[in-house]
Amino acid sequence: MFRYRSHAILLLACTLAVSFDAACELAAPSGHQERLSYTARGPTRTGIDVLEQENFASLRGKRLGLVTNQTGVDSLGRRTIDVLAHAPGVRLMALFSPEHGISGKVDETVEDSRDPATHLPIYSLFGKTRRPTPEMLQDLDALVFDVQDAGVRFYTYITTMAYCMEAAAQGHRSFIVLDRPDPLGGEVIEGPMLDRDRTSFVGYFPMPVRYAMTLGELARMFNAENKIGADLRVVAMKNWRRGETYGRTGLGWIPPSPNLRTLKATFLYPGIEILQAAGVSVGRGTQAPFEILGAPWIHAAELASALNARRLPGVSFAPAKFTPREAPYKDEHCEGLRIDLSDSNAFRSMRIGFEIADVLNRLYPQQFHAEKMIALLGSSSAVERLSHGDAPAQIVAGWSSGLAQFGQMREKYFLYR
Repeated sequence: MFRYRSHAILLLACTLAVSFDAACELAAPSGHQERLSYTARGPTRTGIDVLEQENFASLRGKRLGLVTNQTGVDSLGRRTIDVLAHAPGVRLMALFSPEHGISGKVDETVEDSRDPATHLPIYSLFGKTRRPTPEMLQDLDALVFDVQDAGVRFYTYITTMAYCMEAAAQGHRSFIVLDRPDPLGGEVIEGPMLDRDRTSFVGYFPMPVRYAMTLGELARMFNAENKIGADLRVVAMKNWRRGETYGRTGLGWIPPSPNLRTLKATFLYPGIEILQAAGVSVGRGTQAPFEILGAPWIHAAELASALNARRLPGVSFAPAKFTPREAPYKDEHCEGLRIDLSDSNAFRSMRIGFEIADVLNRLYPQQFHAEKMIALLGSSSAVERLSHGDAPAQIVAGWSSGLAQFGQMREKYFLYR
């Protein structure tokens, strides 16, 4: 009981934090501040809550493995681990953790361990293996997945989910997704399509960087389009609509990894993260990851002025100076930008990322290496056009055909409207 109470207190703190983020950081087009929307429908109920409401009927008699981390909690703040460990008729046998570990605090390779509360083994899927092995699955009937996603193609949780589906299918185990919202909402798709020859752990499936689908919808798409053949069940949410970003769900934001601390950072992340490979600190090792960026060779005032002159929708830039405590440029004085996100509806993270990259490429061609952005972007044509000096607006316009085709295809797998 004490453990459940402590998690409830944590969830309340997170809810207050997300309320601040939604009210203070994300503004609606009318100029009024966007606030948490508690409609008559009530706050969103995630898959674990729905499963509890069903009294675990679909899981009774099954031996389960659970893929989860610190984001896997119910509406009372109880860990999904503890909920399933005490569920009637259910045997929770093993735990599996994605990148950053079961607590979401590790920014390196994760070792196998044991959960101190349940004494269950925790198999790391970001260590010696990134897929469950047959030995890990031998005593299980089904794998359950309950992890909060970031809504971004190169965020590794979606690949971990797909690898687990593949392992479950190969081992003739069921796979069950406890669904959660796409924090960026379910409508705006953005960014270049992944080249088909560049699939990897940071690019499982040919789709845009920002895909606007829940994990349950992605699982349905991966299972069908990649012909995985998993015995898949999605426990769908209640009270979530495609147009709702995370700040409108009534759910408390629990950072899914060490550097996605706020909803503002989560919106900025897709377009800012791609810059690090090109030689820029994106704020890791500071108090505001993805909300600031810079390098020792940048002149802050010059860069901010050049970007503000472009009058990009939903965002403005201020000069910043900082010293990151993590690589790149660990303990080096950097100059760069602080990014002010003022309108989440007008803002497009990938367009902003390409605008910043274009200015850096023009001002500092010797230090900024645009070609290295390919690792996360996964689109050779997008990187080549940026390196050749094509205008970001033209590059973005060139994605329209691929986005239209993906948009039409993904609708087949929608669970929410």
